Parts: sequence; structure tokens; C-alpha cells
Amino acid sequence: MRLPFRRRRAARRPPFSPISLLLTASWLAPPPAAAISFTPSPPANLDLTQLGRIALAGDFTGVSLYQFEEQNERPFNTNGSESLLARMPNGAFASVINTDATIQSMCTFIMGDGTMAGVVIGGNFTSLGGMESTAIALFNPNTSAISPLAGLSGQVNALLCDQESNSVYVGGSFVGANSTNAIAWVGTEGWTNLPFAGFNGPVTSITKASNGHIIFGGSFTGLGNATAPSTPDGQVINLSTATISSGSSTTSQGFSDPKNIICKTSGADGAGNTWLLQDNTPGFWQATFNFGFQPTKLRLYNTRQGGRGTRTWRFTALPINGIMNFTYIDPATGRNASCTSECPLSNNASVKFQDFHFVNVIGMNAFRLDISAFYGSGGGLNGIELFGDDVFSYAINDFNEPSCAGLEFPATATKTGPWVVSPSHSSTSQYLTAQLAAPITENSASIVFSPDIRESGHYSVNLYTPGCLQDNTCSSRGQISITGQMTADPSKSQPINRELYQTNNFDKYDQIYFGRIDASSGSFRPQVTMTPLPGQSLSSMTFVAQRVGFTLINSTGGLNGLYEYTPGTVVVNASDFSKSAFNRLGSSFAAGSAVNALATAGDVTYVAGNFTSQSVRNIVAMNGKDASTKSLDGGLNGEVESLFLNGTNLFVGGSFSGTLDGSVKGLNNVAVYDTDKNTWSPLGAGVDGKVLRVVGMTMNVTSSTPEVVVSVTGEFTKLQAFGNNPDVPASGFGVWVPSQGNWLPNLDMPVESISGILSSSILDVPGANALYAGSVASAILGASGVATLGDTLGRFPIKIQAPSNSSSTPLAKRADETSVPSSGGVAAGLFDTNGGRNLTILGGHFTTTSSNGSTINNLVLLDGSKKDELSGLGPEIDTNSTFRALAVQGDVLFAGGNVTGTVNNAPVRGLITYNLASRSFGQQPPALSGGGAAVSAIAIRPNGGDVYVGGSFRSAGSLECPGVCFYSTASSQWNQAGQNLDGTVTSMMWAKDNILVAGGNLTVNGTVPTFLAKYDVNAQSWDAYPGSGQLPGPVQVVTAGTSDGSELWVSGIAANGTAYVMRSSGGNWISVGQPLQPGTDIKGLQIFSLTSSHDSTPTIGTDEALLLTGSIVLRDFGTASAVVFNGTSFEPYALTTNSGNTAGSIARIFTERNNFFTSSGGKLPLVFIVLIGLAISLGLMVLLVIAGFLLDRLRKRREGYIPAPTSMYDRGSGVQRIPPHELLESLGKGRPGPPQV
Repeated sequence: MRLPFRRRRAARRPPFSPISLLLTASWLAPPPAAAISFTPSPPANLDLTQLGRIALAGDFTGVSLYQFEEQNERPFNTNGSESLLARMPNGAFASVINTDATIQSMCTFIMGDGTMAGVVIGGNFTSLGGMESTAIALFNPNTSAISPLAGLSGQVNALLCDQESNSVYVGGSFVGANSTNAIAWVGTEGWTNLPFAGFNGPVTSITKASNGHIIFGGSFTGLGNATAPSTPDGQVINLSTATISSGSSTTSQGFSDPKNIICKTSGADGAGNTWLLQDNTPGFWQATFNFGFQPTKLRLYNTRQGGRGTRTWRFTALPINGIMNFTYIDPATGRNASCTSECPLSNNASVKFQDFHFVNVIGMNAFRLDISAFYGSGGGLNGIELFGDDVFSYAINDFNEPSCAGLEFPATATKTGPWVVSPSHSSTSQYLTAQLAAPITENSASIVFSPDIRESGHYSVNLYTPGCLQDNTCSSRGQISITGQMTADPSKSQPINRELYQTNNFDKYDQIYFGRIDASSGSFRPQVTMTPLPGQSLSSMTFVAQRVGFTLINSTGGLNGLYEYTPGTVVVNASDFSKSAFNRLGSSFAAGSAVNALATAGDVTYVAGNFTSQSVRNIVAMNGKDASTKSLDGGLNGEVESLFLNGTNLFVGGSFSGTLDGSVKGLNNVAVYDTDKNTWSPLGAGVDGKVLRVVGMTMNVTSSTPEVVVSVTGEFTKLQAFGNNPDVPASGFGVWVPSQGNWLPNLDMPVESISGILSSSILDVPGANALYAGSVASAILGASGVATLGDTLGRFPIKIQAPSNSSSTPLAKRADETSVPSSGGVAAGLFDTNGGRNLTILGGHFTTTSSNGSTINNLVLLDGSKKDELSGLGPEIDTNSTFRALAVQGDVLFAGGNVTGTVNNAPVRGLITYNLASRSFGQQPPALSGGGAAVSAIAIRPNGGDVYVGGSFRSAGSLECPGVCFYSTASSQWNQAGQNLDGTVTSMMWAKDNILVAGGNLTVNGTVPTFLAKYDVNAQSWDAYPGSGQLPGPVQVVTAGTSDGSELWVSGIAANGTAYVMRSSGGNWISVGQPLQPGTDIKGLQIFSLTSSHDSTPTIGTDEALLLTGSIVLRDFGTASAVVFNGTSFEPYALTTNSGNTAGSIARIFTERNNFFTSSGGKLPLVFIVLIGLAISLGLMVLLVIAGFLLDRLRKRREGYIPAPTSMYDRGSGVQRIPPHELLESLGKGRPGPPQV
């Protein structure tokens, strides 16, 4: 059990404390060359050069190639937890450090000597990078080291790193040292109380004015700190439920039980009222609790039973084993006295009890009284009570004030639901846990906390939540709703209405109310009610309840949301408040005002929030040089939540629609103010809900040079239409690109896709890239449903959207959870170049807009020969149709799926045809019927033209042909594909010109079940595919494993519900041997040639790889939309994101040419190999002859050989012809001897 937080008096930390030295060493250590780094993933080496145009089709809004191991498809967190984020080299966001809650503010701390100490991170987290860090920590971007800045308890909202004063100013809702809501971290000295010790309300923003003064903004009305109530020691600590033990107790009946003195305040001696020690023996009395507490007063009742009594004693706090110091009034002298290890207890009969006040208020969960000396024959006590100042209402009533104390309004808790007591683990006390099953409603469980408020005043109300790591419930923790009323007259206080997450890793508290609370009375009691937030997408929820604390706040008054502090000031006087122009500005605001954001540009500080005065509302500018104010067109007509200043542009977010004077309208919750021109402008047409955060980002939009863009996060559902830009669905997030004057999704260029939450950023980290705080899902390319694939990803000139009858809801899940992709998006596609056409045809379940502005549903034609003109089929096809298979035969498009409609006054179902040359419907095939009347696959017979259709149907028109039927384009009629197949077909392919392979859940000859069958066109008969009995479940996808179709790859779902992938090899089937994880949905398989070979494996050739598309769940990675199998492992290839905070999926890859088995550096037919070999041999022979000739010439030249003259003056003059017989007659004679002289 962790002890409660200890408050100590203000003390400046010694300048060279061990902790400070440790932090200094970590800050000043030489950094490595690269700290935040990302690991490149191995290249896939797919050879795409022989395929022509390539496209990825599926259900996604963003797509990325997998290039770094830190990439993933995880959705952004919706449980309140965020991360410190950085950009990978490809632009995608990656988490650098995870937290268990929100990061509210960051700043780079450059110390006075110019050394960068690191990035200070503040928020309401309890864990940073898995390390316990409450509210604030230091991150070193050069080493990625985290240094918790221990000492604060609560939430940090605002940070200001000030090099000039060598300080970090911290504001929020917290306590630390002897400060409340504001404190400073100074250089290497650590936490230092500011001279005013904080505020009586939370701080939300801090800035530095042009005069060097520090401006605090928030919801406070004065300087102040936690204070003791006017009647101290008023809360009774419950001893009646503690575990009581003793040592050396008497054996006398009625006097041996140490519990005798609990709840006994009469001081009367006697059996059952008195506890005694053995005669002449020291002993102890001990109490152990299941909760922690900080006592301020001990009351002891001495015994006089039989002349006995306690003379001296000591109090030891456990588990720290600290002997406590006390002050008391000596009853003999009436003077103040103190004691430690031998505290005296009077035996004067007129002294009913004695009170001892703790000198040091510390936390404990047990204590022991050791009696060292006694009166008479032995020691003993008649009663004991313990008191404190802390006002708590515990969820476990045993920890609240005891009923025996006789209090009029004791603290209580009232609960409903399946609550059980959980151990304290590392928390300060045991707590209640309720396991709730879906659907989660506010009636699933509840608890009402009723405190013992004895003094009306201003309080801070804090809800304490145990951490989830200690009880292993992080994955099932959710959100809660907090409500309450603090005053009898509702007009005197704001009601409590908060929604909080309970997903904190370690113990935390949240301030749920600050303001006036009326003391408990017979007509009114302040109460806090806690229930689960209804509508959470959790199958089960762990709901916890521990305690609510009420802290009385002392205040100077005289302020109203603004305070100007001069660094170096030693003493702060409330009488000087009016000397500050900022303080005066705050005082001009109406009561109940709040400052939410501050920003300084030059001499001007912009103040924004929820305030009104005679001349301004919600935003105002203060010139720090001459103390003048500027109204900014009277301000805005609604609350401002956030500011971001970039150069002369001040971006503003909140709940407003225009300026107060009406001069500018249509701002709609987000706007920009030009500080040079003093003008307001909208961002497009704004958004349709409140903006909570405006955060700067950098992005490569039109060039390789990053530019600053602006993200907005809030409670809105769309980026509103303006100009030629339609409404864009947005789940509370949008990015405005100032250079383009438009929202990111509206840009007709290859830009990234981002969704989620951004709460803070630092764009100029020295020596490092920009850092962000939040939780986002990002993709390298924003593309809906379809993208081009080559060296890089690209966009088609089309915007695919989910149909209007589809919806998705963000999921409240932990970061490591994923969701199953929906069946929307693009399910099939093809490139059609027949007859000189240049068409891209996409089918699925979606909507888009044609070139003439009309709506296209579910099938679209993109005509590249007509400047990418977009057209659809028309109203004949029902809008709820889904196309799953496409094929073109001549000029006719065959499109199948879950398709219904009416064409030429006749119903169509399952399959339609469309003439691409005339762009019209012709005679339609008779409708399919039976089963689901749906088509899953279309395969046109090679060198034949018949169109084979597979799916879930029983008949085509009046022709019975279950599962597979073929349509003759020559006779325009349906025909049976054999008569011995039954079942549902999900995938088909031609292995040879006369062999069709079909996968699904099938039966051959009425008795032979099989998951894979083959059809012989010549025999017009079906058979089970060789070895298909080895397949563990229905085949969903089939593809060729070799160019001649002799081997296949298949995938499906096994009987145990897991996905499998297998390859045929001579009638046997080889499994990939690596089980894919549950939830895998394989939609496509395709063999690719490689540009670089891999190691030899029994499952796949060294120059080949298998690409799987769909939503594939890999162990230790999560989902990927495309995965490459190289024979030994699965590696991610492409990742997607989707609307509704879900992972996307890729249905399939389609190409212009199907040359998958021909590599740019791969195999060729044997005849070409022979011819090439002969050509190479002939060439080598020619080269050898030439080389020999050249070498001979060189040799002769070196030997001095001179060619004989080829032209002589007497050539031919002395030459006579020799008869042939004379020339030849010497051939048979020997060589003549040497010449004779």
C-alpha cells in the first residue's frame, strides 16, 4: 500500500542535491549522433516492371508502403491516452513515448548557460514510457531518456520554459511542495515555490510578455493555497474497522481485549471499557488499516483501574517506523510542551483525556503505541481517538467516519451495482471494483459520495482513481460520468458534470470541481455521483471507485483569471495587484470568467477564454509596452479554447460563429486573425462543432520543403463545405493548409492522411525534428478506396466515399486493439484497353461524383482518354448493391456481386452487362436466383470467350446451375457448367484453357464434399481437385502458383476459425507453416517475381514471393493490409487507415498486364535461352579471331617486322609465269641440303 501524499512546508531545494546532480549529469552528458531513430524494413523486392499500370483496391482512406518497422495500422487511442510523437522519414507519425493520459503542454528548456536540458512534458498522465511519472517529466531528444520530475500530484496544464530566468514555469491543477496550481522548476535546483505559492484555482496558460513578466491565465480569483479549516482536526479517523493487536496484555477477564478502548469516550473504567497490560510489564497497542491517512491529533484516555495507568508512551508511524513528535498542553502547568519517545500521560482524575498534536503531518496506514512506564502495577488505557484535517468520502464505508463518533453528518458512500472490495496493491487504500457487462449504461452501477463538510468556503474537489496496472484491468477500464451539486442555491455554483477516463496506469487524481461548497445541513448535503459513461464500445468494463477529497482553499482575492508576475520578486502584496495592466484587465471581466489561452507576438499579448466586459468578449489584445488594449472587433461571440501563433497569423479555436460586432460572420468555431492587418478570416467555412485544440504542424505539401500547417481537434463531425469543396466527414480532427487556403482532404494532390488528436507540438526542437503530443493514425498517401502502385504510391483522380446508408462509430478501445474492416470501399477493379479504350473500372460499395456533378453509386468508369472523365451506370442499379467481380469480354463489361436493379424493364440480380463502347445497357442475362443470388467470381475462358460466373445461387433464369454457370456471348444465353456440382463458390481461375478451378464449400456428384474442385470443359464434368481433402476448410481465394497453372495457392478459413494458406504440389498440399493470427481476413493472393532472390525454401521459388491482401493479423505486429510471404516469414507490405478510426483493408491488386511470372531479370522459354546461347557463342568466336589477329600484329611489330612493299617500281617486269607442272613437281621431293659455297 502506498502512503498518502505528504505536504511539507515551502523549502527551496538545496542547489546540489543528489537528485539534482543526477538530472544534471543526464542533461549534460554528450548525446549520441542520433536519438530518435527509425529502423528501415527489409525491401519487398517485388518486380513490378512487367505489369503495366498497377492499382490497390480496398476499403481505406489512407495507404502506406511499409518502409519502417515503427509503422503500424493501429487506430488512434480513444481511451484518453496519448503519446509523444515524431515523424518518420516517409512522413508517417510514430509514437516515441506512450503515456496513459493526455499531454497538455510541452516546451524546450534551454538553461541560462545555453545548455538544452531537454523537452519538458506536462499533462494528466501517471506513466511516461512505462515509467511512473506523475503530471510532468523531462525528455531528452538526444538520448530519448525520461527523467520524472517527482514532487507534483495532480495535472499540469501549462508550461513556459524561460531561459532568461533559468526556469520552467508550471501551471495546472496540482499540489507540490507548498504550492497549489503554480510552481517553478529552476535550473538544476529543482522545484521552487513561487513567492505567491500558487492560486486558488487552476492555471490553464502561461506566456511571457514583452516586458519580461510572466502572465498566468486560468480560473482563479486570487493567490492562494490549501489551508486548514478554521476548526482544525475535525475529521474523525475510523479506528473501529482497523485490525487491533497488542503485546503483553493482561489475562484478567474483561481487560485483555485491546478493542475495549475503541469508540469509548466516557473515560469510565471497568471490564469491557479498559485495556490493561500485565503487571509491571511494558507493552504496546497497535492498529492496522486498509487505507492511508494523515493524522493531525491524537486523543488518549488514561485508565485508573486499580490504581493503574500509563505514565509514558511513544507513537510509531508504520510502515515507515518513524517515532512521531507531538506538542501538547501540560495539564499540570497549563503550558505548551513537546515530546517524542517518552510522552507523558497524566493520571489526574480530573483530566478526562489529553490531546497531542502531531508536529509533522505524514501519511501512514498503521501505528503502534508503546507504553514504557506506568502508574501503580501496570499501564493501560480507557480510550483512544485519532483526528485529521483531510476531508474524504471513501467508497468503502468502513474507511469513513465511524458511526460511534456521534457525528451529525458523517462522511458516507451509497452504492448500487456488483461492487466487490479490491486489495490496495500499491494504492493508498483498498477500493471497490465492479465488473460490468455490455451494454454499459448509467444504471449498470453507481456510487454517491457524501462528505462531512463542516465549513462553507471555496474548495478543490478531487476524484482519486487507482491505477490499472496493479490489478491488470487496463484493457477493460473505460470512461465515467461525474455529476454533483455543491451549494444549496444552484445559482451560487456550477454543477459538476465531467467525463473522465479510468485508464491511468498508476494512481492519480482529477480535479472535478473548484468553487464554493456549502456546509452540510439538515436541508442540504453536497454530493458527488459517479456512474459509467453510457454507450461505450466495451464488451465488459471494469469500474473502480476509491475516494473523493475536499480541500479548503485560502485566497487573497483581487484577481480574475489573469496575474502578472515579475521574476525576482521576493514578496507579493495583494495591495499591488492594481498596478498591473493585466491584473486590471482580468478584474474588468465579469464574475465567473476564465482565461483559457495566452499568446504573445512582439509587444502584444493575446488573451482568450470565456469572459465578458464592457468592451470585449472572449478575446482581447494587451500591449505590454503602453498597457493599451485592443478589442479585435469586439472579440468573438463565443468561448475561445485554444490559440496558435505562426508569424503574423493567430489561429483561434473554440465555440463561436463570428465577431461580436457582427463585422465578420461564418467563422464557425475556427478562424485566423492577421496581427498586421488586424483582420479576421474564416478557415474555409469552419467546422460544425467546438474546437478544443489548435496545434501547429509541419508538412511537405507542394515541395520537399516543409511548411507550417494547422491542426484542429474538437467535437465536430465535418469540415464544412465552401466554394467548390463539399462537406468532408471528420471525426473531430482536421488540418488546414494556409498556403493552399483549404483543408487537407480537399487538396487535389498526393498528400498524407491524418486522423486522431493533437494536443501540443514543438516545431523547433534544437538539433532534432519537431515533436508532437497526441494520438493519431496516419498514412503516407490520403486516397479513398483505390491507389496506384509503382515506385511510390499515387492517387487516382477520384474521391471514393462510403455510401450514405453506411456509418461507423469510433471505438473506445486500448491502443493494442484493432477492428475488423467493413465490407465497403472498392472490392474489384480492372484496366480496360480493348478497342483503343483507356478505362479504369472500379466496383464495390461506395459513392462518388461524376464529372457532371451527379452521384455515382458502386461502379465507376474513369476514362483516361477523356481527361479522366468519371461516369457511372445510372439509376437502373439499386444503390444498395455491391459489386465484387468485374471482367471485360470485347466491348462488354460483366459486373457481379450482390446486385439488384431493373434494366430495360426487367429485373436483374447477381450479374449485369454494360456495353463500354456505346456506354449503355444492352440485353441483360436472365437474373440469378436461389441462395444469396450473388456473384463472387467471374472468369472468362481463355481463347474461348464464354463468361463463367461463380457464387451463391441455384439458377440462372430458368436454368438450374448451382454455384457455377457460364454465359455464352455468342448465343447470349446461360449454360450449365456440368451437372454434378453443388454449393457456394467464392473464387475461380482458369488453370488451363479447358480446366476451371473453383474454391468454396462444394459437393461433387452429390456425395463428395470438397473445398476445391476442377471442371473439365471437354468432359463437361466436375471432380474434386487432387489432394483437396487435405485442405482444412472452405477455400476463399485461389491463384496460380506457376505460369502453366499446374500448381495453385489457396487460402481459406479452417474449421477452428483461423486462416490458412497452402500450396499444391503434385497432388499434395504444403502449408506455409506459420499460423496467421485470429481475425485474419484474406481477400486476395498473387505470386510476384522478384528483383532479388531469397533463400531457398520448400514452399516457394527463390525468385518469387506471395502477396496476401485483405486484413492480415501478424504475430507481434498486428494487422497489415498487404503482406509478403517469402517462404520463411510474413512481412508487412502495405498498411491502411480508414474512417471511423478503424484499420482499412486491401481487397485486391489489379494490373494492366498479368505478367506475374515474367521478371525483368527472370526466366525465359527454353527456345529463347538456346538461341541466346548460340548467339553468345558465335560472338565469342568472332572476338577470339579478332583478338588473335591483333595479338599477332602486335608480336610482329615488337619483333621488328616490316611489311613488304606493296608497290614496287619493277613489279611485274621480271616475273615470269611458271607452268603448273613445274610448280607441283617439287612437292614430293625432300628438302634440299644446305647451300654450298
